[in-house]
Amino acid sequence: MDYNTKIGNSKKIAYSVTTAIVIILAAVTVLLTMTEFLFKTDNADTAHTADKVDTGEASDKRPINTTEAAIESESAAATESEAEHITEPPETEADNNTVSPFVKTLQDIESMYPDTVLTPTEDMGDDYINRIVFLGDSTTYGLKRYGMLPGGKDTNQVWTPVSGTLTLSYATFSTILYPEDGSEIIITEAVQKSKPDILVITLGINGISFMDESYFKSEYTKLILLIQEASPVTKIILQSIFPLAQSYVNKKSINNEKIVAANVWIADIAKNTGVKYANTASVLIGSDGYLPEEYHNGDGLHLNEISFGIELEYLRTHAYPPEAEETSQTNEEADP
Repeated sequence: MDYNTKIGNSKKIAYSVTTAIVIILAAVTVLLTMTEFLFKTDNADTAHTADKVDTGEASDKRPINTTEAAIESESAAATESEAEHITEPPETEADNNTVSPFVKTLQDIESMYPDTVLTPTEDMGDDYINRIVFLGDSTTYGLKRYGMLPGGKDTNQVWTPVSGTLTLSYATFSTILYPEDGSEIIITEAVQKSKPDILVITLGINGISFMDESYFKSEYTKLILLIQEASPVTKIILQSIFPLAQSYVNKKSINNEKIVAANVWIADIAKNTGVKYANTASVLIGSDGYLPEEYHNGDGLHLNEISFGIELEYLRTHAYPPEAEETSQTNEEADP
């Protein structure tokens, strides 16, 4: 091959290589352009979607401020904003006189069981209270804790277990601290030993959390019958379960709806066993259906000195009927 031919071939090869490089560069350019276009489009769609989420009705892009002053300020502003769109209906006399259905039910108990519920009497004074032994759960233990009875915190008139509480479902076989000698004995044994003149029983606050009406009535009735057998001369008063304050936190298991229903059950038990019922809850419940906040010891359930004073006053002014006492005394004389 001559020199000129070699030169010509070299030029052809160089031209072909150059052309290939140009084609490759053009393809790369087109590919990069398409990639950039697709990337921008995808970002634009994503940004548009995000805008829809961020600008929804619940969206608020303001930074969260957790300082107390900021929270109070925002709360006040929100309240003011809401107030602009709310027109309060005019207050009527009916609104002012609205009474909780719980209160109404407690009032109805007296008409439902007229011969069972204790009715108003003259104030029988401390002499009458001194004749009573109080048997019950932690809502009774407070009488001892606050020294509301003769003997103060060392009174012999309060019967509860050492723990201070008594669950209805265990009442027939649970032991109480018998204050006369400090022993722990079952209720029927204590009744048989001391034969109380008047026995006020306050039970059920724990039971209502898991007992239905049938179970509740069955256990309570069983206890009353055993006590009557142990001491036929003892005059028995079943006291209503006290209401809860609105601040009580465990309303899922124990609440005023259950308490009021159980109080009707207790009145029915009293009627069927021939004993009396003290509707004390009726003077411890506010018109809103709750125990007033100033009436509990801080937990929304247990009474304090003020409300225990109200309980004792109610019992003094709703005393066991004299005619019923005469019947009881006759039974005592006939008992061998």
